[in-house]
Amino acid sequence: MITWTALAATLAGTASLIPPTPLEWGTGPLTVDALPRITYVAHRGGAHEVPENSMSGLMAAYARGTAQVLDFDTRVLRDGTPVVFHDPTLRRTTDRSGEVRTLDVRDWHTVRLRPAPSLPGRWRPERPPTVAEVLDRFGGRIVLMLEVKDRQALGALARLIRTRDLTRSVLVNTNDPKVARRADRLGLLSQLWRSARQLRTDRPARWRSYVDVLDVDHRARDADLRRAVRSGIPRVWAHTVVTPAQRDRVLALGCDGVITDAPGRLARAAQRGAMPWRA
Repeated sequence: MITWTALAATLAGTASLIPPTPLEWGTGPLTVDALPRITYVAHRGGAHEVPENSMSGLMAAYARGTAQVLDFDTRVLRDGTPVVFHDPTLRRTTDRSGEVRTLDVRDWHTVRLRPAPSLPGRWRPERPPTVAEVLDRFGGRIVLMLEVKDRQALGALARLIRTRDLTRSVLVNTNDPKVARRADRLGLLSQLWRSARQLRTDRPARWRSYVDVLDVDHRARDADLRRAVRSGIPRVWAHTVVTPAQRDRVLALGCDGVITDAPGRLARAAQRGAMPWRA
């Protein structure tokens, strides 16, 4: 079984076995400025390989070293606590039903994630983490990407990020340009994701003054992806890529990052034979 404790105990011992990654760069907190030219993001920790949005899954993704950014989703509890979770309801991934927003933090600590039976390896049920716990464990050690599912939580998320001096280490992702603009005004790194349908009519250049990463749907038309790449936004990353062919297409069109549920799979089939953790 893989548990938080077991993984924590092995992180130091496995560090020498992990290929060179941005995890090893510099002596201060790791920031987006240290990311390689082509960046790999473990979406929800790499949801085809580890339990999504779980502490053990994020720890495993970190230890494996096949992505330079760890992604997770955020929701907010009744008492205002930001937590790591994707769906508005508990049913799909936990032993409970009902809405996340009806719980307080004491209730949250009694919830247990149910690992999908299709995942490789063996995983125990575990409680889902809070955002503070994830920031405390990984902040400054790897770049993090958090998606704001509840826009009213942005202020609380900003405080958690700022008090840990992680404003250059955490990307704040949203589908709403207004939330991205507010994140930028709060001094955060803003990321804006767009669907293939949205990209048909989007004019991304209008966001370049306040968006740090444009997160595009890999299924978008070639012309729409090229327009995104030419927008002037510093980084354009494609989601949610799971095959080498999908990865190679978006990189050929000019994207400089890949958001994937299967970072291990892509690492085994790296573009043109170069391992993905090398710039």
